[in-house]
Amino acid sequence: MFHVEIVEKCKQNDRQAQLKLYKQYCDGMFVVANRFVKNTMEAEDVVQEAFIKAFTKIDQYKAEVTFGAWLKRIVINKSIDLLKSKKQRLEDLEDIHLKVVDQDNDDEWLVEDHVTIDEVKAKIETLPDKYKYVLMLYLIEGYDHQEISEILNISQVASRTQLSRGKVLLQNLLNVEKNGTRY
Repeated sequence: MFHVEIVEKCKQNDRQAQLKLYKQYCDGMFVVANRFVKNTMEAEDVVQEAFIKAFTKIDQYKAEVTFGAWLKRIVINKSIDLLKSKKQRLEDLEDIHLKVVDQDNDDEWLVEDHVTIDEVKAKIETLPDKYKYVLMLYLIEGYDHQEISEILNISQVASRTQLSRGKVLLQNLLNVEKNGTRY
């Protein structure tokens, strides 16, 4: 009930309630933004812009998801907008030659025990944007294909395909590292 009351006060433009929500979520949202923009100052700007947007659009928040999940989506969208504005454009994710991926074969995609999460994240960063963003949203942020398709403005088929191809590339990168072979 605590969150509901604070959000309701924010809808009435209560500055104290806004400050409480800000203090509760700013650090976590900074981590999310920084995963995308890789620059502390830009991540701080993204978070500030996200909170401004959240407070100006708070009447649109309907409590269908947690406030944190709603805010996180705003932060991710703002992060991607920043990357786009910096000419780090997403490649055309609606590739004409997309082949349909029937299902996620997560059981077939395993990482060696010695591979750390930091190594996986570092390898994800080296992938082309069209794979990197889908992998980050799916594996790290925990979004499903419907949510990814809405965030990146692509079809669910494209999300599944990019995830599948990205996983293959990522696994190959991790195996190259493991075997000590460099191309």
